[in-house]
Amino acid sequence: MAYLDGWKIAGFATLPARFVQGWIFWGGGSRRFIYDPTKLDPYAHEWMANKLQSAMPGAILGVNKIISYLLLHFDLLYFSVLTFSLIELLSGLGLIFGLFTRFAAFTTTLVSIILMLAFGWQGATCMDEWTMAVATLAMGFTLTLSGASVFSIDNLLHRRYSSHSKKPWFQLLTSGELPQSLFKKIAIGFLLFTLIFTLFTYNYYRGSIFTPYHTGPVSAGKHHISLSDIKIKPNGALTFTMYVDAGTPALPSNIIRIELLNAKKEIIENWDGKSLSLVTPNQIQNIYDYNQLHSGPYGLVAPLSSKAIVILSSPNPVHFKEHHFELVLFTINGERFESGLN
Repeated sequence: MAYLDGWKIAGFATLPARFVQGWIFWGGGSRRFIYDPTKLDPYAHEWMANKLQSAMPGAILGVNKIISYLLLHFDLLYFSVLTFSLIELLSGLGLIFGLFTRFAAFTTTLVSIILMLAFGWQGATCMDEWTMAVATLAMGFTLTLSGASVFSIDNLLHRRYSSHSKKPWFQLLTSGELPQSLFKKIAIGFLLFTLIFTLFTYNYYRGSIFTPYHTGPVSAGKHHISLSDIKIKPNGALTFTMYVDAGTPALPSNIIRIELLNAKKEIIENWDGKSLSLVTPNQIQNIYDYNQLHSGPYGLVAPLSSKAIVILSSPNPVHFKEHHFELVLFTINGERFESGLN
């Protein structure tokens, strides 16, 4: 069989993957630009920053810090969301129509890596985000290798501009034949990266490869609240910082009771659900503009990744003459979150 025939067979063999990969990324971009533009509306509940913030607790390799920085700088955040969405849209279209196929396919692998680092930890019942990211990564690498030698605009370009079809830049961006030695090196490189990326991210999120099985350093199904910076202000008000650093974005955590303990573990003040439901917005200083902590009918409502400084007044500030305190939060699900003694 001639080498060219084998190249065309590769194009035919990857047609289903090319269409599906293209549709996945076209779908992600088109939902925001065409079918559900509220995802790009900063004043809408569906605004993408809410989803981006929900990834922050479990994002790895410094991506959590990048997300935090973007959330605190709106212009850069909006530009990043628009750019990312446009990249998804164009790379998806490129794969569907076979236009600059290799470039489009490799772009989808880069997007998949970013999505893995940010969202790979999520999935309350199974590893939904990890599975999607690693699958699109593998398909992206495969399509980068195969290109689109049939049923593609690339094929038409190669026929129309045959004088350019042998140039390296044209082959690497579109779907031209690659020298066998170069093709083999790239294929092995992609395989090694895929093996390392797949095994190490799976082990980090779930174990069972290099370590025993676990539910992840950050739980995607059970909320966790970190408490810090507990202080008593001169006016007798209690202030503390709380951060919902684990759980599912589908449902918030609901705090129905807060207790302040002294060094002997004695309750010196408590706020029940009724008093917490009366907490005003002035008493909650949210760090981020999205997924905010707020009061609800039965206490405080804390979405995943919400982070805020809370100020609670006390009718008996005289009790706060203690030097060491411990704060305890109780949720409607019976969970208890404690701070260390301050």
